[in-house]
Amino acid sequence: MARTATLRDALREAMSEEMRRDPSVFLMGEEVAEYNGAYKVSKGMLDEFGPGRIIDTPISELGFAGIGVGAAMNGLRPVVEFMTWNFAVLAFDQIVNNAAKTLSQSAGEFTCPIVFRGPSGSAGQLAQQHSQTFESWLANCPGLKVVSCIDPADAKGLLKSAIRDDDPVCFMESELFYGLQGEIPEGEYLVPIGRAAIRRKGSDVTIVAYNKMVELAKNAAVELEKEGIQAEVIDLRTIRPLDYDSVIASVQKTNRLVVIDEGWPYGSVSAEIAYMVQKRAFDYLDAPVTRVNAADTSLPYAPTLVQAYLPDLAKIVQAVKEVRYMRY
Repeated sequence: MARTATLRDALREAMSEEMRRDPSVFLMGEEVAEYNGAYKVSKGMLDEFGPGRIIDTPISELGFAGIGVGAAMNGLRPVVEFMTWNFAVLAFDQIVNNAAKTLSQSAGEFTCPIVFRGPSGSAGQLAQQHSQTFESWLANCPGLKVVSCIDPADAKGLLKSAIRDDDPVCFMESELFYGLQGEIPEGEYLVPIGRAAIRRKGSDVTIVAYNKMVELAKNAAVELEKEGIQAEVIDLRTIRPLDYDSVIASVQKTNRLVVIDEGWPYGSVSAEIAYMVQKRAFDYLDAPVTRVNAADTSLPYAPTLVQAYLPDLAKIVQAVKEVRYMRY
């Protein structure tokens, strides 16, 4: 049995279920309590769990991220909400230098079971300081796990897995898709960290994407089917650890790969995937790996420039056609 829920509802259910199950879990962040969260993800949680477990913080990301890390090292399981991952840059010292390194620095004596979560990526005309993607930044740091998804069922199951994980997990959401509806299973369930999902089967080309780029990829696959091109769409869901095996298996079948990535092209998730595919599946490729990224510049404010900056349906369809009919 399944029911329909929005992404924000699925995230709330995940946190609430884990807080009922485990008294060591708590939520902290800006406006998560009295205001019910900037995007209403924590709506009603203060009423159920009280101010001791749903904690409003000052506007000090470095400060409350540090409190969360300390709490995690001392036996609690904090969920730290950032209003946007753009603001979390202020907390990277705690995330990268403390949370990620706790296990190795303590020779395995201390773990840091903490979840940092919030929206990542562009959300329209929010300009360059509020529109960045951070998956590649965080995945570059050993010790961190990075989840990036918008499917409600996956988001619930993955967030529950993240809260139970003994390693620090960076959980990337999307401001634009908190209202996205999808079917989620009834009852208790977990989605394992580190496994991709095939959203659409195909035989002509593999399209790999994550977060809101998955919706674009699925829409592109529908358009391509009208022209006889069967695209297989893979939703990574987790950026670190990354499910290379699922990508490789798909490329071995389709012999072509297009990676859709809202991040900048240099040093991106798409660059890592392209490298690994040419290393492990070079002999299967009938065309070079192609990437569709954001432009290699800061996001402008003007609507026309926002459109030019971001991957879109037309760019993806064109990239797939070029790969489909190209040969070495």
